[in-house]
Amino acid sequence: MSKTKPKVYPIDPVHRSTIEAFGAELSTLEPIGAVVRGLELAKGVPPPDHVLFALEQIMANLGFIVFKSQRPLAEEHFLQASCWWGGKALHSTHGVHPATPKGNPHIFRLSNDESEGILGVGPQWHNDGSFNAGTFSHAGYHMIRAPEKGGGTCFAHQAAAFDTLTSEQKAYWTRLSSVNATSGVVHPMVHTHPLSNRSSVWLHLGMTGAVIMKDSDTDTFRLLDAAELTDLCHQYNDLLNEGFHQGYAIDYEYETNDCLFIDNLAVAHRAAPEAHLPAKEQGLRIMHRSTIQAIEVLQPRFGLPIQLDIYSPSPLGDGVWQPGGIGFRWDEAARMQN
Repeated sequence: MSKTKPKVYPIDPVHRSTIEAFGAELSTLEPIGAVVRGLELAKGVPPPDHVLFALEQIMANLGFIVFKSQRPLAEEHFLQASCWWGGKALHSTHGVHPATPKGNPHIFRLSNDESEGILGVGPQWHNDGSFNAGTFSHAGYHMIRAPEKGGGTCFAHQAAAFDTLTSEQKAYWTRLSSVNATSGVVHPMVHTHPLSNRSSVWLHLGMTGAVIMKDSDTDTFRLLDAAELTDLCHQYNDLLNEGFHQGYAIDYEYETNDCLFIDNLAVAHRAAPEAHLPAKEQGLRIMHRSTIQAIEVLQPRFGLPIQLDIYSPSPLGDGVWQPGGIGFRWDEAARMQN
């Protein structure tokens, strides 16, 4: 069966007028994402609820919003703005780098210089917090210092990616559930986004320990074997990379002081390869990340439990069942780091 064209919907005129009436300027990026100017996060006071609602809806449909400012943003204002979205509270599970301002446990400090931040994070497509039953609703990225020679983040729209699958692929992927390699949490490979109501693909390429398949005709389950899981991960990687050519993925290059928030159920992301090049080659890169509490559990389909003991023997017989660390290595050449 032939594939269908991906759909990335334009900004709702009502949402646009709401934001512009508040005094901010709104523009779209191509092919996904939006930019807001004139809405200062440094005030520490959130916009009215109807403005936040419009912004959150835009994130759900376009994946992310970038707030532009010429002025540095204090860490506390970045974290306060992070709590405007989703579960409206920080949910922080990361380590704290010694260079993190005031040792703040809610700031995940990333860099291409090990004295300034944690190196090499997130080279494969993923969604943050997939080891949680309720994955982070949103995540924030504050570019403290952008490198002179580039080093951005790639984002792929997961509903638009689902659109491009053949009907056979859609039926097959909807019967799959991933098991996180570190926690054993089970998530559907296709979920319905809570705001856009669109079917969206979902797989963490750096932290999957198993994939469970439901039989198409019976209420029985089995694990994918190594060949099947390798093929699936390559298909998923290729699907999101194809977004750069088909109009549902972007390699966003930051400017210093950019503050970018993603809907973590709408877009997958990975670091651009240039982001991990040494500072002496690219220039120093420093980013702060925040993660926001889930609104609800990302529940697997078919009555599967939300969590399995990945460190015990497989409850489903033969197949890939790989606990700990990066999970199943689907490509020996791929750089794997969470």
